Parts: sequence; structure tokens; C-alpha cells
Amino acid sequence: MFLALTIFLLATAPLPLIDAAKNVDREAVRSLLKQGANVNATQADGTTALHWASYRDDLESADLLIRSGANVNARNDLGATPLWAACQNGSESMVGRLLTAGANPNAALLLGETPVMVAGRSGSPAVVELLAAKGANVNARAARGQTALMWAVAQKHPEVVKVLIANGADIHARSDSWTEVMAVPPHGYLEYNRAIPHGNDTALMFAARVDDLASAKLLVAAGANVNDEDAWGVSAVVLAAHSGFTDVVEFLLEKGANANSDRAGFTALHEAVMRRDENLVKVLLDHGADANLPVRSWTPTRRSSRDFNFPPELIGATPFWLAARFTEPEVMRLLAKHGADPLFVLRSERMVEGRGVAWEQRKEATTAVMAAAGMGGGGSPWTEIERSRREKLALEAVKIAVELGVDVNAKSVNGSTALDSARRLKWDSVAAFLVEKGAKSGTPEK
Repeated sequence: MFLALTIFLLATAPLPLIDAAKNVDREAVRSLLKQGANVNATQADGTTALHWASYRDDLESADLLIRSGANVNARNDLGATPLWAACQNGSESMVGRLLTAGANPNAALLLGETPVMVAGRSGSPAVVELLAAKGANVNARAARGQTALMWAVAQKHPEVVKVLIANGADIHARSDSWTEVMAVPPHGYLEYNRAIPHGNDTALMFAARVDDLASAKLLVAAGANVNDEDAWGVSAVVLAAHSGFTDVVEFLLEKGANANSDRAGFTALHEAVMRRDENLVKVLLDHGADANLPVRSWTPTRRSSRDFNFPPELIGATPFWLAARFTEPEVMRLLAKHGADPLFVLRSERMVEGRGVAWEQRKEATTAVMAAAGMGGGGSPWTEIERSRREKLALEAVKIAVELGVDVNAKSVNGSTALDSARRLKWDSVAAFLVEKGAKSGTPEK
């Protein structure tokens, strides 16, 4: 009881010097120091008056405290020093004062975050220069193995990237890798859970992820590998395509990146079609993307989310088939001009909740006409398209597939045809066109 009371009294004891620094009350700081106040007194978490002066970017108070013997390397419970706070502010003047007074440029937080990392994240090239000149390790690693260069790129600070590279930052350094068990609908079917590797990213991968073209150019000029892949096998081009960053994709391709990288089971072209990004599709095709490579693996998604993903029933799908399924007529035309096979039939299977049994396997055989008419699963729920526009797009997609020779009377495994699907979806214009082209129902009328 006595110990607890003592701790409470110490934690709540008045700390006028710290309060003065916290409130940027310079006259009070000056007066208290003259009265002999403890310049290195701390709050319960280890924070000193100099921490607060640095955090407030109060140069005058910081000078007074330093001259009075303040510990420039004092650390709070998180490991933060006054220098760390100054770097977070990007304050060149405060950082200069602290370094001159002997601040350690490599003092890290408990999770490894160093001053140069926080300065890079804050976007201050001048502060990074000061730290490097005083011996800061520009290749130090924080949690998950990330470096200052990765942080600067992730925050889109190319001027900082330039300074870090000039001071020896390792452009080939990779973050740590780890695995996470992830799933795809139906989430209750355990075989659709799998361990997905994450991490092992380079700074260029971060640039591809956040659309930092300026940093990507700096990294490639310094020797970065344009075909960098992460732990899963996703390349920088695929990563940029997944987010629709056409400028980064085009730059990497022009620098020699492989347009057909698919170690993760899908290509940048698959991603572009999934995003309904006609311009990106054109860029990829113009740089040698194969219009017939199939999706080789499903990708995970969170329950009830709208993540971009390839469900199991799309394994084997080609870009043209995907464009038909997602009702993208102009993309279908582009792909056909670049050699896509319109007669491809997707033979897929997936697990669905059965009647009387936990799960049952459903097999499908779906042509481009059937896909455009709404068959084959794997639709795009993440894309909000008004119903009448969806029907119009479906009609154009069906017309293109028919023009290219796809059979309007092909049947699914259960005997359904494109006409049956169009009628089920109440797409009257699609159904009328199919009938005009000789389509028949696979389901006998009762």
C-alpha cells in the first residue's frame, strides 16, 4: 500500500519545468532554470522538458535546456528521444541543434524505428542529410525488416529517396516475409483456406504499390530490378496493375519488365481486365502481354468484402473470357486484335453448399457468349454498374463473341444455355438478340 501511494505521488507530482516547455512558456523555462529546476526531471513515461521543447519545435527553450545540461539522449518509455520528435516534425533547425549537442542519430524506438526513418517518412531531405552526415545508418531496419528507403517511398517522398540513395541506401534490401492463412468464398469450405506469403518487398515494390512514379524512376536509375517480386510471386508490374497505376506499369515495361510475370498465378493483364481498365489493357498488350495466358490460382478475399480477387471458379480463365464475363466489350475487341482466342471454353469447378451434404462440387463449361450472358460465376460485385447499363454492356459483349464465331447454343454441364441465363436475368435485349441468332433454350418449357 505504501509503495503504491509513493508511486502515485511521484506520478502526480508537479513538474513546472516540463509544463513550461510543454506550453511553450519560454520565460517560465528561463526563470525555472535560474531557480535550479531539475533539467532532466521526467514525467511518468520518461518524457523530459527537452522532449517537449523538441516536439513543440521551440528552439529558444531547447537552447536554454541544452545549455543547462539537458540530456539530449533521454528516452521515454517508447524509446523516443528529443531527436526523434524533431525528425518527426522535419525541423532542420532543431535536429541540427540536437546533433551538435551530441544526440545519437541512431537511437531507435523499441520496435527499431530510427530518426532517419521518421525523417524519411516525414519528407524532410535536409534532415536526412544532417543525420547521414552525423553517421546515421541509412540501412537500419525496423519491425518487419523495413528501411528508411521503403518508408520514404511509401509516403511518396522522392526528394528523400534521392538523398538516401546518395548516402548509400540499399535499393535491393527486402522487408521480412511471413505467412497468413486467408480464405476465399465460400469461407466455410476449409480447403479454400491457404497460407499466403507476404512481405519480401523491395523499395521498388513499395513504389508500385503507392503509385510513386518519381521514386520508381530514381530506384531504377540506381539499379533496382524492374522484375522484383514479393514473397507470393507478385511482380512490381502486377502490383501496380492491381491498383490501376498505369503510369508506373508503363514505365516499368519500358524499362524491360516482364509483361507476363505470373508466378503468383495471375498476370497484370488479368488484373487490368478485372479492373475494367481499358487503357491499362492497351498498354500491356502494346508491350507484349500474352492475351491467352490463363489464371492459374485463386486469390484470397475478406468475408463480405469488395476486394479485387479471383475466386476458384475463375481458375483457367483467359483475359478474353474474363472480359466477356465482366461485360467489357471494348476490352474484348482489343484482346481479339492481339490474338486472343474467342472460342476458349472455361472448364471450371467449385464447391458450393449442397442439399443434404455439407459441400458438393459443381463443374462448369462456359463459353464467352455464356459468360457475357451472366453464366460461369466469378462476377464483379465490387463494380457498381446500373442495371440498364449492365444489360447494354452484356448485349455488346454477346454480339462481339457471336461475331467471332462463338456458338450461341453451347450448353453448360446442367444443360443451360446463354439464352436461359439472359431470360433469368431479365435481359430482354440480350435474349432477343440470341433468339435472332438462332439460340435455343436448354431448359424445356413446361
